[in-house]
Formats: sequence, structure tokens, C-alpha cells
Amino acid sequence: MGPAEIAHGPMFIGFVFNAILYGIMITQCYLYSVTSKSDRLWIKLFVAVLLIADTLNTVFNTMYLYDALILHFNDPHYLETANWVFATSPALTAIIAAMVQTFFAWRVKALTSNMWFVTAIMFFTLVGLFCGLGAAIGVGIVRNFIDIIKVRVVGIPWLVANSVGDVLITSILVWHLAGLKSGIAATDTTINRIIRVTVETGMCTSICAVVDLITFLVIPTGIHLIFNSALSKLYTNSLMSSLNSRATWSSRSDSTPRSFVPVMNSSRSSQLSKNSKNLQGPKRPKQLLVHVESHEMRDWGDQKPEVNMASTNDVPPSIVDLRNNNTSAEGRKLQWANEKQVGEAV
Repeated sequence: MGPAEIAHGPMFIGFVFNAILYGIMITQCYLYSVTSKSDRLWIKLFVAVLLIADTLNTVFNTMYLYDALILHFNDPHYLETANWVFATSPALTAIIAAMVQTFFAWRVKALTSNMWFVTAIMFFTLVGLFCGLGAAIGVGIVRNFIDIIKVRVVGIPWLVANSVGDVLITSILVWHLAGLKSGIAATDTTINRIIRVTVETGMCTSICAVVDLITFLVIPTGIHLIFNSALSKLYTNSLMSSLNSRATWSSRSDSTPRSFVPVMNSSRSSQLSKNSKNLQGPKRPKQLLVHVESHEMRDWGDQKPEVNMASTNDVPPSIVDLRNNNTSAEGRKLQWANEKQVGEAV
């Protein structure tokens, strides 16, 4: 087995997946720019920084493969060693993963207000960040691809911390969202959609990190580079998928009330004001109710008149309708309050 087949073959396959996911990331960022113009400024800047980091990762991977496979095509000694351009891959992957997990930690804080959850998530996030940077430094020191297994002292904690952090974030969000179900069909349907997206995005990065770790420990060749090269793009796409899916949650369907718009931006107060108007339903034309009384004079003499108490069923239809309308309005307000709690933090 030649030196190119040991490391650069799996690296090239991983680069193909990296490039495909980068194209999806660009599409996701375009959709975000179109559908989320009212998001807070810091979220927009955060997305821009992620896109820049993702772009640098793809550029450095391209530079290294071109340098190794084209410029040094017939140089086996060069193919056996790594350089600083190759070392940028684990470094940028660790930085991107830490940024995405920090964002989801903020979402957990906004949704649950539980600092213990946030502290646990940030602990694994920081462990993954520092160990990932340590792995990049270790690659620069070891240099030889055959000896890269020596960096497992920091490589194992890096991938384990990322996996545990992803599982922790997903579990907390699913647990809390499931507890917000109120029995109202429209609200529960929307919550189930959010839970499904949360599980899909969180488990995707966690499974990839676990497979990367297993192949790194079990297979002595560079097979793990297939998964490691695509890991950074999975993190960015999982975040962008979560942000862009809000547009589908807020679109009205037959089972989704108009009042539920789970957005996370500075115009929430104006949106909630519009939603409160929607709760009133369509305006009805004003009606003038006229009650006509008729009196009849009779001479009862010594006979006492019988007094008939009005039955509770003799309530005018207009009053019954008014009661029903009030009950229905209260039900709508209760449903809107439950949905608001979910929408404020998602």
C-alpha cells in the first residue's frame, strides 16, 4: 500500500463529501438571508462567521490535496508527511463545532432557564475545543501520517466530548419540548415537528463523531479522514437547518393556528401583537337587539295569579352565543399562551 493510498485516498473521498456539504451550506445561507431578515444582528453575524470558517476549511483542504497530489505527484516522501495546511482541518473543525454547540447551549438557556444544563453543555464544548486544537498541534509535531495515532491522547477526548455534547443538547431539548405538550392538537403537532428536527440534526453530528473515533482507533490507515473531513460541514448544516426550519413551523396549515410563529428575533413583540389580533377571529357586523314586551291587563278578583319562574333554559339565543364566544376566546388564548412559550426560544 503506497503512501498516497494510506492517507490521501480517504482524504480525497472525505473532501468530496466536504465539497457537497459546502454547496448545501451555501444554499442554506441563501435561504436564511431571504427568510430571516428580521433576526437579531448578532445571529446574522454568527451565521456569517460560520460561513467564513466553513469556506476556509474547504479552501485549505483543496490547497493541501492539490499540493500533495498534483505538485508533488512523484514525491513519496512528501506524501508521507503532513504540513500546517493539513493541520488546519482539525483546528477549524473543533472551532466550528464549539461555535455551533455554544449556540445550542444559548438556546437551551433561553428555553429552560436552567444554568446546570448550560454548564454541562459548555464543559464538553470547551473540552472538545481545546482537545481539537491540541490534535492540530500534535499533527504538526508528529507530521508522519503513520504516526498520527500518537495524537490519540487528545484526539479521543476531542471526539468523545463532541459526541457527548451533541447527545446532551438533543436530550435536553427533546425532554423540555415534550413537557410543553398541552393536549391541544395544533400545538402538539408543531412541537413534534420541532422535536423531529432537533433529533435529526443532533444525532447526525454525534454519529459521525463516534464513527470517526472508532475508525481512528481500530483501523491503522487514514479511513477516519473520510468522516473527519465532513464533520465540520455537518455541524454548520445542522445549525442552518434548525434556523431555516422555523419558516415551515410558522407557515399556516390546516392543523396549525395562525397565532403560532416560532421566530427568534427582535420583532417578537410586534409579531405577538399581530397574533393577539388574530385571536379575535373575523369581525362580525354589529347587530341591534330589540326586546319587545307585551302587557295584558286582567281582573283576577279573589284568585291569586300563579307565578312561573323563568327556566334557566329560557335564556335568549344571543346570550348563549355570547357565552360560547367567550369560552371559545378563552380557549384560543390558552392555546396561544402555550404556543408562545415554545416559540420564544426556538
